[in-house]
Amino acid sequence: MAKTSKKEKKTRILIFSTPTCSHCRTAKRYLRKKGIPFKDIDVSRDRAAARDMVRRSGQQGVPVIDINGKIIVGFNRVKIDRELGL
Repeated sequence: MAKTSKKEKKTRILIFSTPTCSHCRTAKRYLRKKGIPFKDIDVSRDRAAARDMVRRSGQQGVPVIDINGKIIVGFNRVKIDRELGL
């Protein structure tokens, strides 16, 4: 029986966004282009998610990107790549 290594752990990515945010669209487009799955959470429609986003990040602006618990505020390709090991 093969053991699962820590490197094989699934990456969990959440993007807290709004439909009108251009930086949110850019972040999602970037991850799609890289073939990286993520869960998109529309904080304009989900008040509880908006509160959760502020609790995690201390920010009300979007996008807020959560990569395995590491918070990135805004679209920062360098930070995203570093967290994803790209």
